[in-house]
Order: sequence, then structure tokens, then C-alpha cells
Amino acid sequence: MGEAIYQIMGRHRADPLPDRKPSWLKVKAPGGKSYVHLKHLMRDLQLNTVCEEAHCPNLGECWDHGTATFMILGDVCTRNCAYCAVAHGRPPKYDPTEPERVGRAAAEMKLQHVVLTSVDRDDLPDFGAWAFAETIRQIKGASPGTSVEVLVPDFQGREESIRAVLEAGPDIYNHNTETVPRLYKRCRPGGRYERVMEIFRTSRRIAPHVPTKTGIILGMGETNEEVLAVMQDLRDVDVDILTLGQYLRPSDGHIPLDRYVRPEEFRELRDAGMAMGFRHVEAGPLVRSSYHAWEQVQAAGV
Repeated sequence: MGEAIYQIMGRHRADPLPDRKPSWLKVKAPGGKSYVHLKHLMRDLQLNTVCEEAHCPNLGECWDHGTATFMILGDVCTRNCAYCAVAHGRPPKYDPTEPERVGRAAAEMKLQHVVLTSVDRDDLPDFGAWAFAETIRQIKGASPGTSVEVLVPDFQGREESIRAVLEAGPDIYNHNTETVPRLYKRCRPGGRYERVMEIFRTSRRIAPHVPTKTGIILGMGETNEEVLAVMQDLRDVDVDILTLGQYLRPSDGHIPLDRYVRPEEFRELRDAGMAMGFRHVEAGPLVRSSYHAWEQVQAAGV
């Protein structure tokens, strides 16, 4: 571990950004029968996917494998994170029939693993916890063999909301750390770094048998020393699965890109993470929280 950490130490971007994206960030445009079928199914059931809303570079690959991440609670977020492509503002009234529609979609698609995520809903009394819990129950009822991963907002750290979701029986509890403490005020003004750590302490206390997961985005101005320190903090609160991916600026209105992280740096960070004791580390330029989620389930022993 020591050698790997030494190799990736150093400040962020030392060289100017290239005029074009590096070759390792080029992906095939989405297409294929599975992609078209899923797109129509989502529209027919009036469902949202984070794959589309967040401009995920892996949309084509995942949809062609019959895998998608459902974004519940609408597509308008109450927060305005500087890196995120999802629209922000005042969300419309929540539709309580959505959990049943997601359960029906999971069954119709014959999915083995479903990821549920959402926008932040600070306007709701429970911050959206009931919607997560009920959607888990609907999926398990409609498709008993399907495992369910939740990628939840922070629920403002409220234990009753965290507990409500965990008691519904998710197979993985995921909340993204996103960046290093120094950049929280700039990148994630509605979040708190220590709150993230407390969320994982709370989830481990409530449901010690449920694997926990988080993700970090690289390229917003952090140093590799800071990333390694966050990784150690996450191991100290017993997080099981970690994803590390490249920040891609959605528009000129979002936080500027600081650097392109080389594939070999991602490999070295992955090796360092495994040496720290994570059950699984998914690291690479195109990695997002739900990327290869079905493989992470197996790695975590679910």
C-alpha cells in the first residue's frame, strides 16, 4: 500500500487541460434493442432515470445490459450542487403511486438488481424516506428475487428517515460522499462532510448486516492526499464499497473541471482502497455510483 500511495501523492492539475477529452473518456453512443425498449418502458410508466438526468456516460452500456437506476421523487432537486446536472428549484407535488409503477417496471424488465436514487426533497417532512421504503417494498413484492440498492440523499441526517429506509430491507445502503471536506462549501453547499460520516455510523448501528457504499468524484480541485484521507475516514466508519470516477462538467454554469485523472491513477487509488479494507473498489474515468452495480453486489456478498 505504501508504494501505491507514494506514486499518487501530489497536488491537483499541474498541466493545462487539453483542448479535447482524453481518449479514455470516449464512449459509444447509446443504442440497441434493449436501450430502445427500456426508454419506451420508462416513458410509458412515467418514470425517471438518473442515467438520463445526470448525463451518465455509461447509459448505453448499462441499458443494453437491461440495467437502469430509477430516480424517484421527481426530477427537480431542492439543492443546487455545483457539479450536478439535475435541475434544481421547487419540486412538484409527489405522486404516491410511483412506488407501485417502479415495482411493476422491475418485474416487467426481469431485473436481478435495481438501484433506487432520488433528488433531494428538503420540502417533504421525512425528506423522501417513505418513498424509498415503499418502493423497496413494492419491488420485493413484485419481483422477490430482485436485490435492491438505495442511493439516498442525506435526509438532513435525521435518524428516523434513515431507519425507515433500512427497515424496508434494502440490500445495499449507499450515500455519496462526492468530494473532500475542503471543497464541500464550494461544491456541495447544502451538504456537510461530518454529516456523511454520521450517516454511515447510524446506518451501521441500525442495520449492521446491510452493506454500505459511497462514491467520490475526482477532478474538482482535490488533491490525491485529500482523497486518500477521505477513503480512510470512510473505512473508519466501516463503509464496504467505494466508487471513484471522473468529474465531467455538465455545462458552463457548473464548477470548472480542474483535471483529467489518468486511468493509472484510478488503478493506484483502487489498490490503495483495497489495502485499506474495502470489500470492493470500482475506480475509473467512466465510473459512476451505479456503474457495474450488479458486480458490486456479488463482491459485497449480497
